[in-house]
This record gives sequence, structure tokens and C-alpha cells, in this order.
Amino acid sequence: MGMSSPFIAALFFFFINLRLLKGDDRGLGASFIFGDSLVDAGNNNYLQTLSRANVAPNGIDFLASGGSPTGRYTNGRTIGDIIGEELGQPHYAVPFLAPNSSGQAILHGVNYASGGGGIMNATGRIFVNRLSMDIQVDYFAITRSQIDKLLGKSQARDYIMKKSIFSITIGSNDFLNNYLLPVLSIGARISQTPDAFIDDLINHLRGQLTRLYQLDARKFIVGNVGPLGCIPYQKTLNQLTEDECVALPNKLALQYNSRLKDLLTELNENLSGATFVHANVYDLVMELIQNYAKYGFATASRACCGNGGQFAGIVPCGPSSSLCKDRDKHVFWDPYHPSQAANIIIAKQLLQGDPKYVSPVNLKQLRDL
Repeated sequence: MGMSSPFIAALFFFFINLRLLKGDDRGLGASFIFGDSLVDAGNNNYLQTLSRANVAPNGIDFLASGGSPTGRYTNGRTIGDIIGEELGQPHYAVPFLAPNSSGQAILHGVNYASGGGGIMNATGRIFVNRLSMDIQVDYFAITRSQIDKLLGKSQARDYIMKKSIFSITIGSNDFLNNYLLPVLSIGARISQTPDAFIDDLINHLRGQLTRLYQLDARKFIVGNVGPLGCIPYQKTLNQLTEDECVALPNKLALQYNSRLKDLLTELNENLSGATFVHANVYDLVMELIQNYAKYGFATASRACCGNGGQFAGIVPCGPSSSLCKDRDKHVFWDPYHPSQAANIIIAKQLLQGDPKYVSPVNLKQLRDL
């Protein structure tokens, strides 16, 4: 007597769930990615926003799309994509707002990141729409309940706590498109000292990370803010030479980064069972900028794709932008974002690198905890 098709379907899903829960010993269950345009994989394509990367030549080296733009703000893979691959994830985390972010796909991970988004809800308002960190955590709560339905509550909790990594790359826009914004932010800067603004950022981020913990997140990697004063946009805007960086954005980034490190230490002590890994993106990117030739780059000041000024640093990458011939020779893809070549170097350091760049454990160790 043959088995009924509902029984076969139930059996199939049982084995799928068993495989996902058991997993390859070296495989990553799910990668949940939060942040801004450094790791956005296409959420902004589904928003009415001025911040989008869904036009050529963005994505020109992204093999999974055949070189078509996907909404990633780089020529190829983001740091989040590379880390997921290296940790054994079979598929890229799907953008939360994409139509295919449902069913079994979410068990490989979901990307909530949004170009222009920040820790503060007001950050990036010049772009009209973007997903702030608060909204991204709200969206994860929706995914969390979907995983309960897919796996059952007990298995879902295990899957989130033991087999999933939560990656947070946010904070740059809170300076670039909030506190440091020409004209629009003057009022805020008069009424709020840098210390008070950074206090606000840290308090908001503490709440956001704690909410993720309450939703069963246990393995976190949190990136600090990179050297904002060294990006082609800032160098062009301030008419600097190739070796100069703008002092104030870097000073603010370092102030914030110091406080962030303290916050992660505090959370490691106070949130039982959680591991918060600190990713020292500032020093990693600064190392690439200062010693670019050592890593095979020809320039760390000029954008590969962009227009305006000595460093092609004013107009974002688009169809009418000038485009460099050798994309792997540029640290920066556009006025703001690293190239895929730079992302690979950064990601590999975080995966198995020096404790000065990633601590208390690297990402391969975090996966295997």
C-alpha cells in the first residue's frame, strides 16, 4: 500500500528540519544581518527611498546575479555575504523585504540591513525612507515567530540560540547622516555635545541588542565605526591630499568605538549565555588605507565608481559614473563603501584574525561555541 502524499510531505519536512538542526558540524545554521549600506543586500530596493544601489555598475562582480545590480552597495559581495559563505552557509541571507523571504529560505538567515539606516530613528531622514535599527529588530521579531511555526517552539529556540549568528554593522550614518550633516544638523550640534550624542547612541544600541537577546539571540558580532574621515567623500568634500583624513569624523568614531567596546564588555557580563564579539573595523580599514600597496591595492583614496573632485568622491556610483579598469586595485568601490576586494580582506580577518581586530573569539570560534 502506497503512502499518502500528506504523509510524504510531512516526512520530507521532518528530514529537512532534522538536517537543519543537526547541521554540518562546520556549518552555520542561520546568519541574521542588521545594519546599514555596508551590508544591505537589497532591502532598499523595496522602499521609496533616495538611497539605492539597484543600478549598474553596482554588482558588476557579483557572481550570484551574473553581474546585475542587487541593491548591494559594492561591486560584488558584502562582508556579510563573505562571512556567511566562509562559515558554511549554503545560501546568502535573503533581504527581509524581498518577496522570497519566507518559508524554508529564512532558516539560512535573513538580512534586515538598510542603506541610510542608523541606531537613531532620525538618522538618514534625508533619504526619506530607510530601516532604522529599531525597525530591523521589529522585523526580526516577525521572522522569529515564523521560525517557531517552521520548526516548533523548542527546536526553533535551539536553532536561534545555538546555530545562528547575529551580525550588527551600524553607527556610521548616525555621524555622517545625522550629527555631521552639513546645515541640517547644526541645530542638533549646538544643543548636544558629542559626548551626549554618543551617550544616546550607546543607550539606544544597548536596548536594541538586549531586545535581540530577549528574542533568543546568543551569538553576536558587533562592528565598530570605521575611519569616516578617510572615505573618498570626506576627502573630496574637504579638498584633502591623498594621505590626509578629516579629523573630526575620525575623532567622533574613535570616541563612539571606545564606548561601544565598554558596552559589549558589559553585555558579556550581564546577559547570561550570550557572547558579544567586538569587530574592530576601524583599525582594520585604517590598516588597509595606510598600507594599501602591501595588500595589492593601487589606491586607498580614489573611488573606483563615482564622480566629482580628485577622488571621484561626490556623486554616488551609477550608470553615468566614471569606472576604474581594475576594481580589485581599489580599496573603495564608491565614495562611501569598500570594494569586494577590501571586503574579502576584512571578512577573513574577522573569521580567523588577530585578537586586536576580533575579540574575545573570532567568528569561526563563535560559530562552534
